[in-house]
Amino acid sequence: MILKVAIVQQIDSMNPFLAVFQSSTEIGRLMYDYLTAYTAADQTVTEGLANKWEPSPDKLTWTFTVPEGKKWSDGEPITARDVAFTYNLMLSDSVARTANGSFVTNFQDVTAPDDRTVVIRTKTPQVTMLALDVPIVPKHVWEKVSGIKDYANDQMPVVGSGPFVLTEHVAGQFIKLKANKNYWRGAAKFDELHFVYFQNSDAAVQALGKGEVDLVNRMAPAQFDSLDGKAGVTRNKAQGRRFTELMINPGAQTRTGEPIGDGNPALKDVRVRRAIAQAVDLDALVQRVNLGYAEKGSGLVPPVFGKWHWQPTEQEQRRFDPAAANAALDAAGFPRKADGTRFPLRLIGRAGRAYDEQASEYLKRSMGEIGIPLDVRLVSDNQLNEATTAATYDLAFSGWATNIDPDFILSLHTCAQRPGADGKGGTTDAYFCDETYDKLYAQQLSEFDEGKRVEIVKQMQARFYDQVPAVILSYENALEGYRSDHFATFTTQPAQGGVIMAQNGMWGYYGAEPAGRAVQAQGSRWVGLALGGAVIAVLVAVVVVMARRRNATAGERE
Repeated sequence: MILKVAIVQQIDSMNPFLAVFQSSTEIGRLMYDYLTAYTAADQTVTEGLANKWEPSPDKLTWTFTVPEGKKWSDGEPITARDVAFTYNLMLSDSVARTANGSFVTNFQDVTAPDDRTVVIRTKTPQVTMLALDVPIVPKHVWEKVSGIKDYANDQMPVVGSGPFVLTEHVAGQFIKLKANKNYWRGAAKFDELHFVYFQNSDAAVQALGKGEVDLVNRMAPAQFDSLDGKAGVTRNKAQGRRFTELMINPGAQTRTGEPIGDGNPALKDVRVRRAIAQAVDLDALVQRVNLGYAEKGSGLVPPVFGKWHWQPTEQEQRRFDPAAANAALDAAGFPRKADGTRFPLRLIGRAGRAYDEQASEYLKRSMGEIGIPLDVRLVSDNQLNEATTAATYDLAFSGWATNIDPDFILSLHTCAQRPGADGKGGTTDAYFCDETYDKLYAQQLSEFDEGKRVEIVKQMQARFYDQVPAVILSYENALEGYRSDHFATFTTQPAQGGVIMAQNGMWGYYGAEPAGRAVQAQGSRWVGLALGGAVIAVLVAVVVVMARRRNATAGERE
């Protein structure tokens, strides 16, 4: 049996060291396991390639055990040497750090004294050692690769350790995978997994309605509502793990402080950025654009991650106030000219995405009220990627799917994550560089007292909110739909109210139960979707409003 998933975003690379688009990282999770994993039920740490781990008393050395019996899809045994090879490749090759470099920055060295043991020494204590979201690759395949930058990883079938094996990819048409019969957790309950490209989400939803595909996600609110009562289709509204943002170019620079791009110089002034943020009515956006299927934005960590989520206090709250924004711009030295305008800005977004189309019209009116005319350009994924990578934007729609541990999404805003002198190689989100933020980041990375770390993480989000390199617009609900006449249940993460795709893992696809074969046996390790269960298209793609080449996979740029 074949599970067909609609996707609307192209693949940037099948090379796990380079892949940064949501589409690519989603498929990467199906092909490669990480050292540890997160459970589907409650997202706690569980066995990945390693089944045991132990830190030294000083937390500077971590020893992981890779048990016998796990195999690559070609039958070769998975050993500790594969793990050490992957991490050492990243440590020795800057290109190999493109996608997930922040995870190994603090590593001193990685060794495999035998086939079962991996020893990682860090420069300072690192609290994220059980949250290393790095795909582990087979040493016997990748040690023959002469150059990471040019390696497409397209020698089919691609050898991996995950539940599915990539067998065919025709750009812009489809991606085909087969169930990995050697998968150490056991093979999936269906034979093949196909991702089928569509030009836009409207076409994908129509295909779902006709039964041409089985799964769709990231639907627009109107599309989701249109499926209410549709025969053979089950909908799911889940609390998502992503946010949508409006990036404000703060004066993009390289790590060495050299200017990049052509952002409007006025945006370097934090008073201007605050005024722009104050002129955006977040409540109105949620109601008019998201049709209520979202929560108003604030910090970098969505509400689904409870303790890490930050909300401004009454004193910190930045309220919608166009009059105050106008006054702030006057005080900052940007008075209105004779025609009533102050300075123009460019806004770039993704063509074909309903949110960008609708929100840009709203923002044109909002910015007009404070004397800032907007030139809106909605372009393709690739054009958007190029513009944001080159920092040739003033304002831009973007978004990220965040991890269970907040470290990665926080790391994207450190000074070190800006690109190198050639404008490449960084994994920054909005070119933010702030000494206060960086100090807090270093503190949280070494803080093993969870209560104290939570407070530091919230201080970082408060600092980001105050300095406004981006406005977090909303935390969108994951609006998903699946053909329940084809597949009866899917594994959600978390079990209650969770999503199928855009998970911190591969459980959604792996746990799919074909209709007529679904079993609710006691003790089953699969938690099926409840009545509102859903399935997701492999691309939180639509949302991947801005997956840029410099962004890393773990946070999954959308």
